[in-house]
Amino acid sequence: MRIAVAEDSVLLREGLVRILEFYGHRVVVAVGTAVELVAGVRSTAVDLVVTDVRMPPGNSDEGLRAALDLRRERPDLPVLVLSQYVEQTYAAELLTTDSAGVGYLLKDRVGDLEVLASAIRRVADGGTVVDPQVVRQLLSRNRERPALSRLTARELEVLDLMAQGHSNTAIARALSVSEAAVAKHIGNVFGKLDLPVAPRTHRRVLAVLTYLREAH
Repeated sequence: MRIAVAEDSVLLREGLVRILEFYGHRVVVAVGTAVELVAGVRSTAVDLVVTDVRMPPGNSDEGLRAALDLRRERPDLPVLVLSQYVEQTYAAELLTTDSAGVGYLLKDRVGDLEVLASAIRRVADGGTVVDPQVVRQLLSRNRERPALSRLTARELEVLDLMAQGHSNTAIARALSVSEAAVAKHIGNVFGKLDLPVAPRTHRRVLAVLTYLREAH
């Protein structure tokens, strides 16, 4: 793939370029500011964007806002955010406007290179990759939103464990219930949050991210 990389740290940027090239990709845009990212993607054909959140000149959320701007121009442009921080407002917008082909990973939780390479492939294929810690922070921000009132206390417990990345087996063990009961609760969550089966979506992720729409 032809990839654009935006990372203000020169060492991290060069390291990321080398990793992507090792996995057979071509980095056609490698920049250190959000302005350069937008300009580079607009002038160069790219298949995917990998960007940090905090970038010059303000070092706040410029990278993430640039990704949102690019997605508005090209809704089919896959974007993977790779950061040390969870920027809640713009992360919520990125992950809820269109969940296809987006990801948000925390740098210090990427355990090995294959995790990153796999995430890039999934996002490029239209999937959604979200670090459980990102989901938990976004969920806690909206715990009192009206959407949560649709769920029972047990369904909310199941959803919390889903947000932490637990499988049905692990959820059943944590709540001392059967896996069949867990599957039923998850089905109820999907139904109450209006998440029917659809191609190219991950309902376990969307079940959590649906809450974020209440914040806008």
